[in-house]
Amino acid sequence: MANPHELIEKNVGLLTVLILIAISFGAMVQITPLMFQQDTMEPVKGLKPYTALQLEGRDIYIREGCSGCHSQMIRPFRAETERYGHYSVAGESVWEHPFLWGSKRTGPDLARVGGRYSDEWHRVHLINPRDVVPESNMPGYPWLAENVLTGELTAKKMKTFQTFGVPYTDEDVAGAKAAVEGKTEMEALIAYLQSLGTYLQ
Repeated sequence: MANPHELIEKNVGLLTVLILIAISFGAMVQITPLMFQQDTMEPVKGLKPYTALQLEGRDIYIREGCSGCHSQMIRPFRAETERYGHYSVAGESVWEHPFLWGSKRTGPDLARVGGRYSDEWHRVHLINPRDVVPESNMPGYPWLAENVLTGELTAKKMKTFQTFGVPYTDEDVAGAKAAVEGKTEMEALIAYLQSLGTYLQ
């Protein structure tokens, strides 16, 4: 009689089906309980949606690939909480679309970076990181100080987020273009960074 493992390993179709079953079962075990825990779907106390400028800054953060090197999820381990602050909780991210938790840390975690440094520090750091952190291997982003936002699509973005349950008011949407127009991408990105982790310290 052939070894059962050998039988499965030599039959690509059967192996694929069994792998899919194993992955599906693992996903169900991980995800299903979270759907029934209210605290994973309720925003933390005082959480506010991003302002129009912060929302534009978040899009710049995504566009420039910042999430490729910086996570935004502090794990509940002593080494992490001593370095970064309170561990991340689900209620902080209920209005995040997409989530920017990340898993790679070429640079430090940014989940609690809001308010830790001044706007000027961020500006200098984003133009040339080695001016404030000599050992940094982060690239500079000087063009952010020159690129100016028009705000043409900001209101549409906010309306889209409304459909996902983000509590933007009609006034927020109506004033979005004016709040963003004429500001630089640098100002928007700094506004976004300064908002991170400020609701749970």
